[in-house]
Amino acid sequence: MSQTATASHKAFTTKELVMTALMSVVIAICSWISIPIGSVPFTLQTFAVFCAMLILGGKKGTFAVLVYILLGAVGIPVFAGFTGGIGIILGTTGGYIIGFLILGLFYWLIDSVAKDDMFPKNNLIIKIAALVIGLLLCYAFGTVWFMQVYAKQADAIDIKTALEWCVIPFLIPDVIKLIIAAVVSENVRKYA
Repeated sequence: MSQTATASHKAFTTKELVMTALMSVVIAICSWISIPIGSVPFTLQTFAVFCAMLILGGKKGTFAVLVYILLGAVGIPVFAGFTGGIGIILGTTGGYIIGFLILGLFYWLIDSVAKDDMFPKNNLIIKIAALVIGLLLCYAFGTVWFMQVYAKQADAIDIKTALEWCVIPFLIPDVIKLIIAAVVSENVRKYA
């Protein structure tokens, strides 16, 4: 096996493991921070997921999200409102939590195919575009999940209502979080 093939399949270094674990903790802490705006409070969880991708890259950022989800699935209260457990993931908002993993996987895909000649890997515009598309995938998966679970628990709702409840109130806050995450991550990457 060539050195190039071996290098691409290497395990995480100790520093990378620590950074990945640290970012999982940051996602948890940010999910506990609730900011009430109007009638719908929002957390900084999405901000932390954006930061994980921008600071760690697609692969390690996705692993940070996976660790966060697994910690919550086993009952550690890392989700919004200091909650945890498989019931949260299987509940109405669980699709958005799993959607963070979809966001990460999409970002990882773009991160891994980015080439300097095709589109620069370190181009912030490409990174932000990948995060926006990943967020749209997260919204789509989470909204379909919400509609399915809500229909089983209460009553069927249409897509318009689901979007009004679960997506539209979060669009502007998520754009603001993405902009702040881009600024923060550019500064943090200098020291990471």
